[in-house]
Amino acid sequence: MKRKMISTDPEVMGGTPCFAGTRVPVQTLLDYLEAGDSIDDFLEGFPTVKREQVIQLLETATERMVATAR
Repeated sequence: MKRKMISTDPEVMGGTPCFAGTRVPVQTLLDYLEAGDSIDDFLEGFPTVKREQVIQLLETATERMVATAR
C-alpha cells in the first residue's frame, strides 16, 4: 500500500500542500524541476523529503495526466 505523499493542514504552512511529514511545499519540487534542477538537487536542499515521496508524486501525476488525456 502506498503511503500518503501529500498533506494539507491549516497549521502547517497555512494549508499549502506539502510532502507528508514535512513542511516542504510540493510546489517547491515543481519549481526546481521547471528551473532545470534535478531531483537530486531538490533532495539535497530538502533532506526531510524522501526520494520515494518524489518518485511516487511524479508517477501519480503522470498516471493522472495520461488518464485524463484519453
